[in-house]
Amino acid sequence: MNRSLVIAFALASAVAAGAQSPAPAASAAAAAAPAGPTRIAVIAFKAAVAQTNEGQRDFADLEKKFMPRENQLKGLNDEIETLTKQLQTQGATLNDAERASRAKTIDEKKKKLERDATDARNDFQQEMGEQYNTLASKVYDVMSAYAQQAGYTMVLDVSDQQTPVLFATQNIDISKAVIEAYNVKSGVPAPPAQAAGAPGAQAHPSTAKPPTPAAK
Repeated sequence: MNRSLVIAFALASAVAAGAQSPAPAASAAAAAAPAGPTRIAVIAFKAAVAQTNEGQRDFADLEKKFMPRENQLKGLNDEIETLTKQLQTQGATLNDAERASRAKTIDEKKKKLERDATDARNDFQQEMGEQYNTLASKVYDVMSAYAQQAGYTMVLDVSDQQTPVLFATQNIDISKAVIEAYNVKSGVPAPPAQAAGAPGAQAHPSTAKPPTPAAK
């Protein structure tokens, strides 16, 4: 049982599940902006959320929380593999009843492994989704304030591979600036070097738009 069976898959699913664009809030901000030349910025919003110090810390904590269940799944998977090999090597020396009994035991353990893996994945997905939504709302507040202070009248999310944005220069990408601004506001220190890249890599935004932040 590979760790990614539950954690990596569930993380990607959690980020994508039920996600919507923060269009209402963005529209309100745009309506309140003074008339003048349109200044547009872009942001990879989901990656920005995941790459904040708080996002990396919270993901590491969640992964650690689910580690005992991952270990249990791995232990059960190893047991199934051992029993299967034993049956394959000893099958010819066993009577029909013993062979059938061992095959039934293996089948029952496989079904348990599937159920337990599904439960673990669903639980992880739910907690990850709740964690992401809460943090995304806070990061959105910082992004909105930063964009207004910098004089941007529109911010486009380029997280989705299907985004209509075909080209944008690096100087209008505010992802890094928003991450840094949020880190300052949150006061959460950078994670240890060995864990610093994990959330951003696993939660790379490629399938859905960020959830709508809570109404202000």
